[in-house]
Amino acid sequence: MRIGELATRTGVSIRSLRYYEEQQLLSSVRSASGQRHYSDSAVDRVGFLQRMFTAGLSSRTIVELLPCVDAPSTDTSDAALERMLQERDRLSAHITDLIHTRDALDGLIATNRAHRDSLHTVAASAAGCV
Repeated sequence: MRIGELATRTGVSIRSLRYYEEQQLLSSVRSASGQRHYSDSAVDRVGFLQRMFTAGLSSRTIVELLPCVDAPSTDTSDAALERMLQERDRLSAHITDLIHTRDALDGLIATNRAHRDSLHTVAASAAGCV
């Protein structure tokens, strides 16, 4: 399939697909006229890449993991496992930070609501409604 069809089937922009190739995350075969052609397995590969990017992995990290994905062996598995453990620790720390940020935001929301409620009570009292 050509790059436009891959973009349509995966929901990923053509620009992103070109970037994936530049970063050696995705490969294509060039036609005589220079057009990129992808195998059907590229759809799954792009889905995998998207999940890794969504999880916060960099293209450099993903490249380090691909040998284990493409040709699992003891050597590639050991190296990939170590890298995945590092990334998991990084993600866990980020999740903890996000939870703290959400909790702080919840506190601000509660303070804002209390302030608004007190203003409404004061306004109603001033209008003789209370």
